Amino acid sequence: MKTAILSCFHPYRGGIAQFNNSLFSELSNKVDTIPVNFKKQYPRLLFPGTSQYVDPQDRETVSIDAPALLDTVNPFSWRSTAAFIRKQKPDLLLMRYWMPFFAPSLGWIAGHMDASCKRIAILDNVIPHERRIGDDRLTRYFLKRCDGFITLCDAVRDDLLSICPDARYIVSPHPIYSNFGENIERREAAASIGINPDKKTLLFFGLIREYKGLDILIEAFASLPEDYQLVIAGECYGDFTRYRKLINANPRKEDIHLFPRFIADSEVAPFFCAADVCVLPYRSATQSGISSICYQFGLPMVTTSVGGLVETIGATGTGILAEETTPEAILDKIKLFFSDPQIGANCREAIAREKKRLSWETFCDNLINFHNTL
Repeated sequence: MKTAILSCFHPYRGGIAQFNNSLFSELSNKVDTIPVNFKKQYPRLLFPGTSQYVDPQDRETVSIDAPALLDTVNPFSWRSTAAFIRKQKPDLLLMRYWMPFFAPSLGWIAGHMDASCKRIAILDNVIPHERRIGDDRLTRYFLKRCDGFITLCDAVRDDLLSICPDARYIVSPHPIYSNFGENIERREAAASIGINPDKKTLLFFGLIREYKGLDILIEAFASLPEDYQLVIAGECYGDFTRYRKLINANPRKEDIHLFPRFIADSEVAPFFCAADVCVLPYRSATQSGISSICYQFGLPMVTTSVGGLVETIGATGTGILAEETTPEAILDKIKLFFSDPQIGANCREAIAREKKRLSWETFCDNLINFHNTL
């Protein structure tokens, strides 16, 4: 079996590229695997962050030598990318799909594969968190050009079936990352990021976008006593002004530690090892790559009862769910978490069980077996 993976790899940064790097490393141990990278992922004008690429100084556990061919906005590159993949004669073309922006380029290439090549999409999202006019049409265009789908949670499966009731699919949960280094002793971790190791520490980590509800957490934090502190670490996609105003107006602002930038892989471990709990106050969600990092470091979570978080965190016991997406509900669950040490201990035991189940080997075995049914 020969597989081509068309998506973003190193030197692109972020959770999608990290996932793809780990996927390639494991899948290439099982089958002949060809990675095909983007030449241009997003036009600079459409990218809300500071950079699409990793810092050359950052430690990269996985660096993939993949030809950079696909310019997502240049149809001429679509043709040449499709020709390159066809020349490899793969049995499977595997693609990642996480927003409708990629539907034209990926859909065109998928539609120009040889008949012998099966096309499977790993769907991070079917319905985007921040919807725009034309999203449904673009997504349908892409989905119609695939033979099968892998969703990372039941919520995305349900979205897929709402559009394509006859879709062939499997649900295979997000594997656990292992590329962020080893656990660090709490006091050492706290010292490295300049926070008090003796306070109860809440962590909000990752890209800051409206649907992730950082404002909800900041408002909830205002009602916590002085033995709590909040760490916010991540780059804002959009205007950070509203969050800055909320922080400045917060009576507990002296205990809000802000790291408003992209956190490189080599910097991740101290944030998770210095925290008692990671808070995901999301307004909407499918699966969360942040939860996979929590699993790596054994960090329990408090999150809202939305989307795939219900099954991946609530049902597994790796965290506590707030039934409403409000500051009051988040506050209540944070207090509950710290009210009894056994709650955190139970969450950590559940995380240990999940770490055994959610391996990259299992994910790749599921992928290969699914391909063989198409």
